[in-house]
Amino acid sequence: MQWQEFWELHRKTILIVLGGVVLLIGGWLYSRPAPANPTFATAVSTKPAAVDKSKAATSPAKVCVDVKGAVNRPGVYTLGKNARVQEAIAAAGGVHTDADMRQVNLAKQLQDQQVVYVPAQGEQLPGGLTTGMAADQTGPSTSTGGQDTPKINLNQASKEELCQINGIGDKKADMIIQYRQQHGPFKSIDELKNVDGFGDKTVAKIKDQVAV
Repeated sequence: MQWQEFWELHRKTILIVLGGVVLLIGGWLYSRPAPANPTFATAVSTKPAAVDKSKAATSPAKVCVDVKGAVNRPGVYTLGKNARVQEAIAAAGGVHTDADMRQVNLAKQLQDQQVVYVPAQGEQLPGGLTTGMAADQTGPSTSTGGQDTPKINLNQASKEELCQINGIGDKKADMIIQYRQQHGPFKSIDELKNVDGFGDKTVAKIKDQVAV
């Protein structure tokens, strides 16, 4: 029998059989379970990250100093804790042409609440005041007798120390400090009379308790 005749006689049967085979294969592939994909567990650390101590360090401390005398811009300046007198003078705009730098220690390290006084040529430093004097380092001056009551230095004393003087309260202590900041160190005790609230009687009353 020729192939063509066989095909013509059995074409439908052959197509049905082939279609059935295709359906069986397709059904088997569809119902076949998909292979499980491997999963990888990622370990998450709950340990807190270490703190960089260098970044947590506090900012460097500062010092506040009062620059007076023969400088271009007298005033209060804030500088680094290791700053020197030279840096304080530079912050104040430098010195006048008549400044007597022989009396100034440019290398002295600054301290908080320090007074830096630059004298002019021929000017003597006011009594009780030295270039680079630190207000928080200086205590009351004492007489040579050793038995006398220590005196409070008007140019060096803090507000708390001024309030220890009989007849001086918070308000008058503030006035002394304000005058000192505006006019520089006291040159004599009688100069207290130029401060508001200090008359002859008040100055006479405290004269034996203070020094310059």
